Amino acid sequence: MKLLSIISLLCVSSVALAQQDTTVVKRDTMPVVIGKKAVTLQEVVVRSNLNVPAFIERIKEDTSFYKAFRNLKVLGYTALNDIRMQDKGGNVKATLNSRTRQETGKGCRWMHTLEEKSTGDMFDKKHNFNYYTAEMYAGLFFAKDTICGESNVVKGTSFTMEGKSGIEKHKEQLKMLFFNPGKKIPGIPFIGNKIAIFEEDASVRYDYSIDMEQFKGEMCYIFKVTPRADLTNSEKDQIVINEMTTWFNINTWDIVARNYDLSYNAGVYSFDVHMEVEMTKFEDLVVPKVLRYNGSWNVIFKKREQGVFTATLFDFNRK
Repeated sequence: MKLLSIISLLCVSSVALAQQDTTVVKRDTMPVVIGKKAVTLQEVVVRSNLNVPAFIERIKEDTSFYKAFRNLKVLGYTALNDIRMQDKGGNVKATLNSRTRQETGKGCRWMHTLEEKSTGDMFDKKHNFNYYTAEMYAGLFFAKDTICGESNVVKGTSFTMEGKSGIEKHKEQLKMLFFNPGKKIPGIPFIGNKIAIFEEDASVRYDYSIDMEQFKGEMCYIFKVTPRADLTNSEKDQIVINEMTTWFNINTWDIVARNYDLSYNAGVYSFDVHMEVEMTKFEDLVVPKVLRYNGSWNVIFKKREQGVFTATLFDFNRK
């Protein structure tokens, strides 16, 4: 399995997924060295006899997170979309609330807008988004036209910015960051290997820990990556992933949920983003059911944008 992700743009609830219906108990811990990396195991994990090297390798090679989003290309579903753009003081200046329905058939998919209400300057006179945050969201969940020939296959797929420019190039970069947390991402200036938290150069700046808890009735392994507490200021400047926590079902190894915080200031652009993704299962497919985003982006020659959004997906079907 292979860790894939982007950074995108999208409403964070005030309670993190890690706090939703989970049981947290203080326990003894044990460090285990995997290669040159120390991994902290909670006592309950030690007692479970988890094969830790195999677990870490499984996470490094994970593709199921990306696969869950690609599954949306072959399924019908209803989505509740809540997008809010804020000013520097956190005041809402534009909103979009809508209910959309994706339909599928004969290898194609298309979308109907069932309800829509907007405020402020979310759209221009031609109903195009005035904000690239909202445009990125639309690129993930909206289909303006009928799209055919897509699949949910992950193997052999890759992100590329070849032939792309402007908003399309930014969307591809953000997809890479969103679906590929923990992997090196070429083409995004100044980040380079800084996000590759499983590679030796970057991993020395992070702590790994494994725990077991219930998440909404499912027993899960929880894998958490955080920067080391003793980093120097210059080392802190190399941090992109401030935290990444993933819940895996202990029986199926399906990703149940993932939270992550990412931030970086490269001068020509900067971002500070928190995202939460909660999965569900439709038939044999894992799919996202809630995605919450709260983040700010600043790209040279464009105004800083502070966006908050929630996507809630349900009524899945397959034809």
